[in-house]
Amino acid sequence: MKMNGFQIFIVEDDPWYGQILEYHLGLNPDYQVKRFETGKELIKHLHLKPDLITLDFSLPDMEGDDLFKKIRDVLPDLPVIVISSQENIAIAVKMLKMGASDYLLKDDSTKDLLWNSVIRIRENQSLKMEVESLKEELGQKFTFQKSIIGNSSSLQKVFTLIEKAVKTNINVSISGETGTGKEVVAKAIHYNSKRKKKNFVAVNMAAIPKELIESELFGHEKGAFTGALTRKIGKFEEAEGGTIFLDEIAELDLNNQSKLLRVLQEREVTRVGGNEKVKLDVRLIVATHQNLAEKVKSNEFREDLFYRIMGLPISLPPLRERDNDVLILAKFFIDEFTKDNQMAPISLSKEAKAKLLKYQYPGNVRELKAIIELAIVMSNEKEIMADDISFNNITKEDMFLLEQKSLKEHTKDIIKYYLEKNDNDVLITAKQLDIGKSTIYKMIKEGDL
Repeated sequence: MKMNGFQIFIVEDDPWYGQILEYHLGLNPDYQVKRFETGKELIKHLHLKPDLITLDFSLPDMEGDDLFKKIRDVLPDLPVIVISSQENIAIAVKMLKMGASDYLLKDDSTKDLLWNSVIRIRENQSLKMEVESLKEELGQKFTFQKSIIGNSSSLQKVFTLIEKAVKTNINVSISGETGTGKEVVAKAIHYNSKRKKKNFVAVNMAAIPKELIESELFGHEKGAFTGALTRKIGKFEEAEGGTIFLDEIAELDLNNQSKLLRVLQEREVTRVGGNEKVKLDVRLIVATHQNLAEKVKSNEFREDLFYRIMGLPISLPPLRERDNDVLILAKFFIDEFTKDNQMAPISLSKEAKAKLLKYQYPGNVRELKAIIELAIVMSNEKEIMADDISFNNITKEDMFLLEQKSLKEHTKDIIKYYLEKNDNDVLITAKQLDIGKSTIYKMIKEGDL
Protein backbone atom coordinates (compact mmCIF):
# COMPACT_ATOMS: atom_id res chain seq x y z
CA MET A 1 0.00 0.00 0.00
CA LYS A 2 1.18 3.52 -0.72
CA MET A 3 2.74 5.36 2.23
CA ASN A 4 1.53 8.71 3.51
CA GLY A 5 3.31 11.88 2.44
CA PHE A 6 5.22 12.57 -0.79
CA GLN A 7 6.85 9.30 -1.84
CA ILE A 8 10.20 9.52 -3.69
CA PHE A 9 12.09 6.58 -5.23
CA ILE A 10 15.85 7.01 -5.74
CA VAL A 11 17.53 4.74 -8.32
CA GLU A 12 21.33 4.88 -7.85
CA ASP A 13 23.84 2.05 -8.27
CA ASP A 14 26.51 3.83 -6.17
CA PRO A 15 25.47 3.02 -2.55
CA TRP A 16 27.46 5.90 -1.09
CA TYR A 17 26.02 8.52 -3.45
CA GLY A 18 22.53 7.03 -3.13
CA GLN A 19 22.71 7.29 0.67
CA ILE A 20 23.69 10.97 0.38
CA LEU A 21 20.64 11.73 -1.78
CA GLU A 22 18.41 9.67 0.49
CA TYR A 23 19.62 11.48 3.61
CA HIS A 24 19.41 14.91 1.98
CA LEU A 25 15.80 14.46 0.75
CA GLY A 26 14.86 12.72 3.99
CA LEU A 27 15.49 15.97 5.89
CA ASN A 28 12.00 16.99 4.83
CA PRO A 29 9.64 15.06 7.15
CA ASP A 30 6.93 15.07 4.43
CA TYR A 31 9.14 13.06 2.07
CA GLN A 32 9.05 9.26 2.23
CA VAL A 33 12.28 8.17 0.48
CA LYS A 34 13.08 4.64 -0.77
CA ARG A 35 16.33 3.70 -2.55
CA PHE A 36 17.03 1.06 -5.26
CA GLU A 37 20.34 0.07 -6.86
CA THR A 38 19.07 -1.58 -10.08
CA GLY A 39 16.41 -0.93 -12.66
CA LYS A 40 14.86 -4.36 -12.20
CA GLU A 41 14.46 -3.72 -8.47
CA LEU A 42 12.65 -0.47 -9.21
CA ILE A 43 10.29 -2.08 -11.75
CA LYS A 44 9.19 -4.65 -9.15
CA HIS A 45 8.06 -1.79 -6.88
CA LEU A 46 6.32 0.48 -9.41
CA HIS A 47 2.96 -0.87 -8.27
CA LEU A 48 3.49 1.22 -5.11
CA LYS A 49 2.97 4.28 -7.34
CA PRO A 50 5.52 6.81 -6.03
CA ASP A 51 5.03 10.56 -6.54
CA LEU A 52 8.52 11.08 -8.02
CA ILE A 53 11.56 9.09 -9.20
CA THR A 54 15.20 10.25 -9.38
CA LEU A 55 16.96 8.11 -11.96
CA ASP A 56 20.69 7.46 -12.40
CA PHE A 57 21.23 7.33 -16.17
CA SER A 58 23.96 4.62 -16.08
CA LEU A 59 22.82 1.54 -14.18
CA PRO A 60 24.50 -1.91 -14.17
CA ASP A 61 21.48 -3.74 -15.65
CA MET A 62 19.97 -1.21 -18.09
CA GLU A 63 20.45 2.24 -19.59
CA GLY A 64 18.48 5.19 -18.26
CA ASP A 65 16.44 5.76 -21.43
CA ASP A 66 15.31 2.11 -21.51
CA LEU A 67 14.30 2.22 -17.84
CA PHE A 68 12.56 5.55 -18.40
CA LYS A 69 10.39 3.95 -21.13
CA LYS A 70 9.43 1.09 -18.79
CA ILE A 71 8.47 3.58 -16.08
CA ARG A 72 6.34 5.50 -18.60
CA ASP A 73 4.57 2.28 -19.65
CA VAL A 74 3.38 1.71 -16.08
CA LEU A 75 3.05 5.29 -14.79
CA PRO A 76 2.76 7.60 -17.82
CA ASP A 77 2.31 10.84 -15.83
CA LEU A 78 4.93 10.24 -13.14
CA PRO A 79 7.64 12.99 -12.80
CA VAL A 80 11.18 11.63 -13.31
CA ILE A 81 14.41 13.54 -12.58
CA VAL A 82 17.45 12.12 -14.40
CA ILE A 83 20.79 12.38 -12.55
CA SER A 84 23.90 11.60 -14.63
CA SER A 85 27.69 11.89 -14.47
CA GLN A 86 27.79 12.28 -18.27
CA GLU A 87 28.15 15.84 -19.52
CA ASN A 88 26.55 14.90 -22.80
CA ILE A 89 24.17 17.54 -24.12
CA ALA A 90 22.66 15.11 -26.66
CA ILE A 91 21.64 12.69 -23.88
CA ALA A 92 20.20 15.52 -21.80
CA VAL A 93 18.14 16.80 -24.74
CA LYS A 94 16.97 13.26 -25.56
CA MET A 95 15.76 12.61 -22.00
CA LEU A 96 13.98 15.95 -21.74
CA LYS A 97 12.25 15.32 -25.09
CA MET A 98 11.15 11.91 -23.81
CA GLY A 99 9.43 13.69 -20.94
CA ALA A 100 11.92 13.85 -18.06
CA SER A 101 11.06 16.62 -15.62
CA ASP A 102 14.71 17.62 -15.13
CA TYR A 103 18.28 16.55 -16.01
CA LEU A 104 20.97 17.08 -13.35
CA LEU A 105 24.75 16.48 -13.47
CA LYS A 106 26.51 14.86 -10.55
CA ASP A 107 28.62 17.59 -8.97
CA ASP A 108 28.80 19.63 -5.77
CA SER A 109 25.60 21.50 -6.51
CA THR A 110 23.46 18.41 -7.29
CA LYS A 111 21.93 18.17 -3.82
CA ASP A 112 20.66 21.75 -3.84
CA LEU A 113 19.47 21.57 -7.46
CA LEU A 114 17.63 18.33 -6.70
CA TRP A 115 16.02 19.87 -3.61
CA ASN A 116 14.72 22.82 -5.62
CA SER A 117 13.56 20.60 -8.49
CA VAL A 118 11.52 18.39 -6.13
CA ILE A 119 9.90 21.47 -4.56
CA ARG A 120 8.95 22.81 -8.00
CA ILE A 121 7.49 19.47 -9.12
CA ARG A 122 5.48 19.13 -5.93
CA GLU A 123 4.09 22.67 -6.28
CA ASN A 124 3.07 21.97 -9.89
CA GLN A 125 1.28 18.79 -8.82
CA SER A 126 -0.58 20.66 -6.08
CA LEU A 127 -1.65 23.30 -8.60
CA LYS A 128 -2.95 20.63 -11.00
CA MET A 129 -4.92 19.00 -8.20
CA GLU A 130 -6.45 22.35 -7.27
CA VAL A 131 -7.50 23.00 -10.88
CA GLU A 132 -9.03 19.52 -11.15
CA SER A 133 -10.90 20.10 -7.89
CA LEU A 134 -12.38 23.35 -9.24
CA LYS A 135 -13.41 21.62 -12.46
CA GLU A 136 -15.09 18.88 -10.46
CA GLU A 137 -17.06 21.39 -8.38
CA LEU A 138 -18.27 23.17 -11.53
CA GLY A 139 -19.22 20.05 -13.44
CA GLN A 140 -20.52 17.78 -10.68
CA LYS A 141 -24.19 18.83 -10.91
CA PHE A 142 -24.52 18.19 -14.61
CA THR A 143 -22.62 14.97 -15.20
CA PHE A 144 -25.42 12.59 -14.23
CA GLN A 145 -27.90 14.26 -16.55
CA LYS A 146 -25.46 14.04 -19.45
CA SER A 147 -25.04 10.28 -19.11
CA ILE A 148 -28.43 9.23 -17.69
CA ILE A 149 -31.28 10.79 -19.63
CA GLY A 150 -34.63 11.53 -17.98
CA ASN A 151 -36.34 13.51 -15.22
CA SER A 152 -39.03 11.14 -13.90
CA SER A 153 -39.51 10.86 -10.13
CA SER A 154 -38.26 7.25 -10.16
CA LEU A 155 -35.05 8.34 -11.91
CA GLN A 156 -34.55 11.24 -9.49
CA LYS A 157 -34.35 8.66 -6.69
CA VAL A 158 -31.55 6.96 -8.60
CA PHE A 159 -29.71 10.29 -8.94
CA THR A 160 -29.95 10.77 -5.17
CA LEU A 161 -28.37 7.35 -4.54
CA ILE A 162 -25.62 8.00 -7.09
CA GLU A 163 -24.76 11.26 -5.32
CA LYS A 164 -24.41 9.33 -2.06
CA ALA A 165 -22.31 6.64 -3.72
CA VAL A 166 -19.71 9.04 -5.17
CA LYS A 167 -18.89 10.50 -1.75
CA THR A 168 -17.41 7.27 -0.34
CA ASN A 169 -15.78 4.02 -1.44
CA ILE A 170 -18.73 1.86 -0.36
CA ASN A 171 -19.45 -1.14 -2.59
CA VAL A 172 -22.47 -0.62 -4.85
CA SER A 173 -24.90 -3.27 -6.13
CA ILE A 174 -27.07 -2.29 -9.08
CA SER A 175 -30.18 -4.28 -9.94
CA GLY A 176 -32.66 -3.88 -12.76
CA GLU A 177 -34.06 -5.52 -15.83
CA THR A 178 -31.93 -6.07 -18.91
CA GLY A 179 -31.48 -2.85 -20.86
CA THR A 180 -32.14 -0.42 -17.98
CA GLY A 181 -28.59 1.01 -18.06
CA LYS A 182 -26.74 -0.66 -15.19
CA GLU A 183 -23.29 -0.07 -16.70
CA VAL A 184 -24.16 3.56 -17.44
CA VAL A 185 -24.94 4.07 -13.74
CA ALA A 186 -21.71 2.31 -12.72
CA LYS A 187 -19.71 4.65 -14.97
CA ALA A 188 -21.57 7.69 -13.61
CA ILE A 189 -20.51 6.68 -10.08
CA HIS A 190 -16.88 6.09 -11.08
CA TYR A 191 -16.39 9.22 -13.18
CA ASN A 192 -17.88 11.44 -10.48
CA SER A 193 -15.84 9.89 -7.66
CA LYS A 194 -12.30 10.59 -6.48
CA ARG A 195 -11.21 7.58 -8.52
CA LYS A 196 -12.22 9.04 -11.88
CA LYS A 197 -8.61 9.53 -13.08
CA LYS A 198 -7.93 5.80 -12.65
CA ASN A 199 -9.29 2.88 -14.67
CA PHE A 200 -12.91 1.79 -14.92
CA VAL A 201 -12.73 -1.93 -15.72
CA ALA A 202 -15.96 -3.67 -16.75
CA VAL A 203 -16.23 -7.47 -16.71
CA ASN A 204 -19.28 -9.42 -17.93
CA MET A 205 -19.28 -12.53 -15.74
CA ALA A 206 -21.76 -14.30 -18.02
CA ALA A 207 -19.41 -14.02 -20.99
CA ILE A 208 -16.42 -15.82 -19.37
CA PRO A 209 -16.23 -19.64 -19.09
CA LYS A 210 -16.00 -20.59 -15.41
CA GLU A 211 -12.63 -22.30 -16.01
CA LEU A 212 -11.12 -18.97 -17.08
CA ILE A 213 -12.71 -16.62 -14.54
CA GLU A 214 -9.94 -16.94 -11.92
CA SER A 215 -7.23 -16.12 -14.47
CA GLU A 216 -9.30 -13.29 -15.98
CA LEU A 217 -10.04 -11.62 -12.64
CA PHE A 218 -6.83 -12.31 -10.73
CA GLY A 219 -4.23 -12.87 -13.47
CA HIS A 220 -1.68 -15.66 -13.89
CA GLU A 221 2.06 -16.19 -13.97
CA LYS A 222 4.04 -17.48 -16.92
CA GLY A 223 3.76 -21.28 -17.10
CA ALA A 224 0.83 -21.43 -14.65
CA PHE A 225 -1.00 -23.69 -17.11
CA THR A 226 -0.76 -24.85 -20.71
CA GLY A 227 -0.88 -21.80 -22.93
CA ALA A 228 0.24 -19.34 -20.23
CA LEU A 229 3.23 -18.11 -22.24
CA THR A 230 3.58 -14.80 -20.38
CA ARG A 231 2.48 -13.23 -17.14
CA LYS A 232 -1.03 -11.76 -17.34
CA ILE A 233 -2.30 -8.98 -15.10
CA GLY A 234 -5.87 -9.68 -13.94
CA LYS A 235 -8.82 -7.29 -14.06
CA PHE A 236 -8.50 -6.45 -10.37
CA GLU A 237 -4.88 -5.33 -10.76
CA GLU A 238 -5.84 -3.47 -13.94
CA ALA A 239 -8.41 -1.52 -11.91
CA GLU A 240 -5.90 -0.57 -9.18
CA GLY A 241 -6.82 2.81 -7.74
CA GLY A 242 -10.03 2.83 -9.78
CA THR A 243 -13.24 0.82 -10.08
CA ILE A 244 -14.00 -2.74 -11.16
CA PHE A 245 -17.55 -3.38 -12.42
CA LEU A 246 -18.67 -7.01 -12.29
CA ASP A 247 -21.78 -7.26 -14.45
CA GLU A 248 -24.13 -10.26 -14.16
CA ILE A 249 -22.53 -11.23 -10.83
CA ALA A 250 -25.28 -13.82 -10.28
CA GLU A 251 -23.70 -15.96 -13.05
CA LEU A 252 -20.57 -16.60 -10.95
CA ASP A 253 -20.33 -20.25 -9.88
CA LEU A 254 -19.93 -21.22 -6.21
CA ASN A 255 -16.25 -22.20 -6.52
CA ASN A 256 -15.26 -18.83 -7.95
CA GLN A 257 -17.56 -17.07 -5.51
CA SER A 258 -15.38 -18.30 -2.65
CA LYS A 259 -12.23 -17.05 -4.42
CA LEU A 260 -13.79 -13.65 -5.03
CA LEU A 261 -14.85 -13.46 -1.38
CA ARG A 262 -11.27 -14.11 -0.22
CA VAL A 263 -9.92 -11.34 -2.45
CA LEU A 264 -12.52 -8.87 -1.17
CA GLN A 265 -11.86 -9.80 2.46
CA GLU A 266 -8.05 -9.69 2.26
CA ARG A 267 -7.94 -6.79 -0.24
CA GLU A 268 -5.11 -8.58 -2.00
CA VAL A 269 -4.78 -10.94 -4.94
CA THR A 270 -2.43 -13.83 -5.79
CA ARG A 271 -2.05 -14.59 -9.49
CA VAL A 272 -2.73 -18.17 -10.63
CA GLY A 273 0.53 -20.11 -10.42
CA GLY A 274 2.22 -17.47 -8.26
CA ASN A 275 2.95 -16.79 -4.59
CA GLU A 276 3.30 -13.01 -4.53
CA LYS A 277 0.45 -11.23 -2.75
CA VAL A 278 -0.50 -8.01 -4.54
CA LYS A 279 -2.28 -5.43 -2.38
CA LEU A 280 -5.42 -3.90 -3.88
CA ASP A 281 -7.08 -0.51 -3.67
CA VAL A 282 -10.14 -1.10 -5.84
CA ARG A 283 -13.75 0.06 -5.62
CA LEU A 284 -16.28 -2.71 -6.38
CA ILE A 285 -19.57 -2.22 -8.23
CA VAL A 286 -21.68 -5.25 -9.16
CA ALA A 287 -24.86 -5.60 -11.20
CA THR A 288 -27.47 -8.22 -11.95
CA HIS A 289 -30.95 -8.55 -13.44
CA GLN A 290 -31.65 -11.49 -11.15
CA ASN A 291 -32.86 -11.58 -7.54
CA LEU A 292 -29.69 -12.32 -5.56
CA ALA A 293 -31.56 -12.78 -2.29
CA GLU A 294 -33.61 -15.58 -3.88
CA LYS A 295 -30.42 -17.21 -5.19
CA VAL A 296 -29.01 -17.12 -1.64
CA LYS A 297 -32.15 -18.89 -0.37
CA SER A 298 -31.78 -21.57 -3.05
CA ASN A 299 -28.06 -22.03 -2.16
CA GLU A 300 -26.94 -20.82 -5.57
CA PHE A 301 -25.13 -17.78 -4.16
CA ARG A 302 -23.01 -17.55 -1.02
CA GLU A 303 -24.68 -15.59 1.77
CA ASP A 304 -21.36 -14.18 3.06
CA LEU A 305 -20.45 -12.92 -0.42
CA PHE A 306 -23.96 -11.48 -0.81
CA TYR A 307 -23.52 -9.27 2.27
CA ARG A 308 -19.96 -8.38 1.27
CA ILE A 309 -20.93 -7.03 -2.17
CA MET A 310 -24.36 -5.58 -1.33
CA GLY A 311 -23.07 -2.24 -0.01
CA LEU A 312 -25.33 0.53 -1.31
CA PRO A 313 -28.15 -1.05 -3.38
CA ILE A 314 -29.46 0.89 -6.39
CA SER A 315 -32.55 -0.46 -8.15
CA LEU A 316 -33.09 0.88 -11.66
CA PRO A 317 -36.72 1.36 -12.72
CA PRO A 318 -37.86 -0.25 -15.98
CA LEU A 319 -38.69 2.17 -18.77
CA ARG A 320 -42.42 1.49 -18.48
CA GLU A 321 -42.32 3.07 -14.99
CA ARG A 322 -40.50 6.24 -16.07
CA ASP A 323 -43.47 8.21 -17.45
CA ASN A 324 -42.44 10.84 -20.03
CA ASP A 325 -38.79 9.76 -19.94
CA VAL A 326 -39.75 7.67 -22.98
CA LEU A 327 -40.21 10.84 -25.06
CA ILE A 328 -37.11 12.52 -23.59
CA LEU A 329 -35.02 9.47 -24.48
CA ALA A 330 -36.64 9.20 -27.91
CA LYS A 331 -35.66 12.82 -28.65
CA PHE A 332 -32.12 12.12 -27.45
CA PHE A 333 -31.78 9.03 -29.68
CA ILE A 334 -33.23 10.91 -32.67
CA ASP A 335 -30.73 13.75 -32.27
CA GLU A 336 -27.86 11.31 -31.77
CA PHE A 337 -28.74 9.19 -34.82
CA THR A 338 -29.35 12.13 -37.18
CA LYS A 339 -26.10 13.79 -36.10
CA ASP A 340 -24.04 10.60 -36.53
CA ASN A 341 -25.55 10.06 -39.99
CA GLN A 342 -25.38 13.73 -41.06
CA MET A 343 -29.15 13.97 -41.45
CA ALA A 344 -31.49 16.93 -41.00
CA PRO A 345 -33.42 17.16 -37.70
CA ILE A 346 -36.50 14.90 -37.49
CA SER A 347 -39.52 15.38 -35.23
CA LEU A 348 -42.03 12.96 -33.70
CA SER A 349 -45.66 13.34 -34.72
CA LYS A 350 -48.35 13.54 -32.04
CA GLU A 351 -49.61 10.06 -32.99
CA ALA A 352 -46.08 8.64 -32.85
CA LYS A 353 -45.59 10.03 -29.33
CA ALA A 354 -48.86 8.48 -28.19
CA LYS A 355 -47.85 5.13 -29.65
CA LEU A 356 -44.47 5.21 -27.89
CA LEU A 357 -46.07 6.02 -24.55
CA LYS A 358 -48.52 3.08 -24.72
CA TYR A 359 -45.84 0.42 -25.26
CA GLN A 360 -44.41 -1.59 -22.32
CA TYR A 361 -40.74 -1.94 -23.49
CA PRO A 362 -39.67 -5.38 -22.21
CA GLY A 363 -36.19 -4.56 -23.57
CA ASN A 364 -36.18 -1.16 -21.80
CA VAL A 365 -33.90 1.69 -22.95
CA ARG A 366 -31.90 -0.56 -25.27
CA GLU A 367 -35.08 -1.59 -27.08
CA LEU A 368 -36.32 2.01 -27.37
CA LYS A 369 -33.04 3.02 -29.02
CA ALA A 370 -33.42 0.27 -31.63
CA ILE A 371 -37.08 1.20 -32.24
CA ILE A 372 -36.25 4.87 -32.78
CA GLU A 373 -33.34 4.21 -35.13
CA LEU A 374 -35.50 1.94 -37.29
CA ALA A 375 -38.32 4.49 -37.27
CA ILE A 376 -35.96 7.20 -38.54
CA VAL A 377 -34.88 4.98 -41.43
CA MET A 378 -38.52 4.17 -42.28
CA SER A 379 -39.69 7.80 -42.06
CA ASN A 380 -39.83 10.51 -44.73
CA GLU A 381 -36.80 12.07 -42.94
CA LYS A 382 -38.87 15.06 -41.79
CA GLU A 383 -41.30 13.58 -39.28
CA ILE A 384 -41.71 10.17 -37.68
CA MET A 385 -45.29 8.96 -38.05
CA ALA A 386 -47.02 6.28 -35.98
CA ASP A 387 -46.82 3.80 -38.88
CA ASP A 388 -43.02 4.20 -38.95
CA ILE A 389 -42.80 2.71 -35.46
CA SER A 390 -42.81 -1.05 -35.15
CA PHE A 391 -42.48 -3.21 -32.05
CA ASN A 392 -40.77 -6.56 -32.46
CA ASN A 393 -40.61 -7.71 -28.87
CA ILE A 394 -40.89 -11.48 -29.26
CA THR A 395 -38.66 -12.90 -26.51
CA LYS A 396 -38.51 -16.10 -24.53
CA GLU A 397 -39.88 -14.22 -21.50
CA ASP A 398 -43.20 -13.41 -23.14
CA MET A 399 -45.91 -15.56 -21.61
CA PHE A 400 -48.49 -14.94 -24.29
CA LEU A 401 -46.92 -15.89 -27.59
CA LEU A 402 -48.38 -17.52 -30.66
CA GLU A 403 -49.88 -20.53 -28.89
CA GLN A 404 -53.33 -22.04 -29.37
CA LYS A 405 -54.98 -20.81 -26.17
CA SER A 406 -58.34 -19.37 -25.24
CA LEU A 407 -58.74 -15.66 -24.47
CA LYS A 408 -59.17 -16.54 -20.78
CA GLU A 409 -55.89 -18.50 -20.81
CA HIS A 410 -54.05 -15.65 -22.50
CA THR A 411 -55.51 -13.19 -19.96
CA LYS A 412 -54.41 -15.41 -17.08
CA ASP A 413 -50.87 -15.71 -18.53
CA ILE A 414 -50.58 -11.95 -19.01
CA ILE A 415 -51.74 -11.11 -15.49
CA LYS A 416 -49.56 -13.84 -13.99
CA TYR A 417 -46.53 -12.52 -15.92
CA TYR A 418 -46.96 -8.96 -14.62
CA LEU A 419 -47.73 -10.07 -11.06
CA GLU A 420 -44.41 -11.92 -10.99
CA LYS A 421 -42.59 -8.88 -12.44
CA ASN A 422 -44.20 -6.67 -9.77
CA ASP A 423 -43.54 -8.98 -6.79
CA ASN A 424 -47.28 -9.88 -6.63
CA ASP A 425 -48.35 -6.25 -6.16
CA VAL A 426 -51.99 -6.29 -7.36
CA LEU A 427 -52.45 -2.50 -7.44
CA ILE A 428 -49.41 -1.82 -9.62
CA THR A 429 -50.31 -4.70 -11.96
CA ALA A 430 -53.90 -3.50 -12.33
CA LYS A 431 -52.68 0.01 -13.12
CA GLN A 432 -50.19 -1.20 -15.75
CA LEU A 433 -52.75 -3.40 -17.49
CA ASP A 434 -55.54 -0.83 -17.15
CA ILE A 435 -57.92 -3.32 -15.51
CA GLY A 436 -59.80 -3.28 -12.22
CA LYS A 437 -58.02 -4.77 -9.22
CA SER A 438 -61.20 -6.69 -8.46
CA THR A 439 -60.64 -8.67 -11.69
CA ILE A 440 -57.30 -9.90 -10.38
CA TYR A 441 -58.63 -10.64 -6.88
CA LYS A 442 -61.52 -12.61 -8.41
CA MET A 443 -59.11 -14.76 -10.49
CA ILE A 444 -57.02 -15.40 -7.37
CA LYS A 445 -60.13 -16.38 -5.40
CA GLU A 446 -61.26 -18.75 -8.15
CA GLY A 447 -57.84 -20.39 -8.33
CA ASP A 448 -56.93 -19.13 -11.80
CA LEU A 449 -53.88 -17.35 -10.34
